[in-house]
Amino acid sequence: MKTCVILNPIAGAVKDVDSIRERLNALHPARLCISETPGEIENLARESVEAGFEQIVSAGGDGTLNEVVNGIAAAIGDITLAIVPLGTGNDFARTLGVPIDIDEAIEHILRGQIREIDLVRVTSDLVRYFVNVSSGGFSGLVDEKLTPEMKKTWGPLAYLRSAAAAFPQLRGYTTSVTLDDREALELDLYNVIVANGRYVAAGIPVAPEAEIADGLVDVILIPERGKADLVLLAAQILVGKHLSSDAIIFHRAKKVAITSKPGMWFNVDGELIGNEPATFELLPKALRCAAPAT
Repeated sequence: MKTCVILNPIAGAVKDVDSIRERLNALHPARLCISETPGEIENLARESVEAGFEQIVSAGGDGTLNEVVNGIAAAIGDITLAIVPLGTGNDFARTLGVPIDIDEAIEHILRGQIREIDLVRVTSDLVRYFVNVSSGGFSGLVDEKLTPEMKKTWGPLAYLRSAAAAFPQLRGYTTSVTLDDREALELDLYNVIVANGRYVAAGIPVAPEAEIADGLVDVILIPERGKADLVLLAAQILVGKHLSSDAIIFHRAKKVAITSKPGMWFNVDGELIGNEPATFELLPKALRCAAPAT
């Protein structure tokens, strides 16, 4: 399989670029690209598809993966995506069962096990694709506070620091949520989570029962609550015990349409894409991905 590896040299786990590049050569890539500027990874992935590569390896974190997915989106049925997790969080790799150890991840890719997984298209200010999680409201504020420097310095703790920085700006949103063709839910919400994968923020199981090939997204709505309730809910989310809580509303759907006042900022795997309205559409088993068999 003609393979292109795209390496993000500033991903959280990259300490020695030359050493990482040497280890990635075990994949025998016909091309190994190292990104140099923000946003370049998506273009490198798109160019690799146009050049006839059959497998694109995302060597970086969840942000790198997001760019690669959007770069190959026009040819998703013909391209195999593979992951070498080198980021701070590596959340989708956890869901997929890809080893976090670099050499083990490379060995897994070489075994050639392929799964067809779901992909989600979201239309807001931009049209973007994602494999893991999108969230709006308070989570959008958290992502505004989260900088590459913070992630590099604090590692997984950076997510908690950015949440603490955003907490004083916590506010409610008058929100309309339409699931498939059902009647719209009219709610006052702090947060909306649309999940294909299970984890965010370096392993927090925000959607602990999500399946990446079931044809549905998990939708978690967090209504306005008192601070004491929110503290308890946060503790439940940290251990994945929140789906049965009366502090959240949980659904599954193929399509989710959201509008709110004021407009929610949504992120897609950490990338801010717009401040609503947002429509999420699941594309079942649209993406070929190197992954351990279930």
